Amino acid sequence: MTAEQSAIERGLQELVPFWGNLDLNQRAFLAQRSRLMQFDAGDHVQGAGAGCAGVVFVRSGRLRAFMLSDQGREVTLFHVQPGECCVLAASCILPMITFDIALDAAEDSDLLIVDSQAFGTVSQENIHAEAFTYRQATERFSDCMWVMQQVLFMGLDTRLAIWLLDEVARSGSKTIYATHDEIARHLGSAREAVSRMLKYFAREGLVELARGSIELVDVKRLRLLTT
Repeated sequence: MTAEQSAIERGLQELVPFWGNLDLNQRAFLAQRSRLMQFDAGDHVQGAGAGCAGVVFVRSGRLRAFMLSDQGREVTLFHVQPGECCVLAASCILPMITFDIALDAAEDSDLLIVDSQAFGTVSQENIHAEAFTYRQATERFSDCMWVMQQVLFMGLDTRLAIWLLDEVARSGSKTIYATHDEIARHLGSAREAVSRMLKYFAREGLVELARGSIELVDVKRLRLLTT
């Protein structure tokens, strides 16, 4: 067994919750159909016309799942954190999923990618794998519906406030390093609209703007915008 094969098996054991419920043949089958890959921040991982690479498990880093319109506008659906996976982007193993979800590396990321056909085969054979697949799909689909609710029924001020507060909670810092264009891509909005809203927030004393960064000044008032 090569060093890479050993690393793949360790990764599967650590990241796949139902690994202990697989028989030896199923474990060997998945290990043979898995690969380790590294992506730099901003790299495209899968989807958006690039095909179905497989079921992606994050060893380190962070992925951004998003949808892309025919006009090229993006909206962020959810993030995949270390120790998590994304089966919803592997629509080829979920025939009831008819929309395309793409994955980008939000940070430098180390991934374990399991071939979608192999994962689907094991899911059909093993009830624990099948339950995991549908549980993951259901949870991620709920995330997608929350984003769609924001896009359809919330104003840009509310959506922007939610995004800013979520980023602060994730990073632990009141300073967010992102351009207006990057924020617009997350929200599925126009950059000009995001810039106008951020300038309004700044005039109201909610944030301070600098080139490539935003500092939250009044978190309490920002939270009021989300209720």
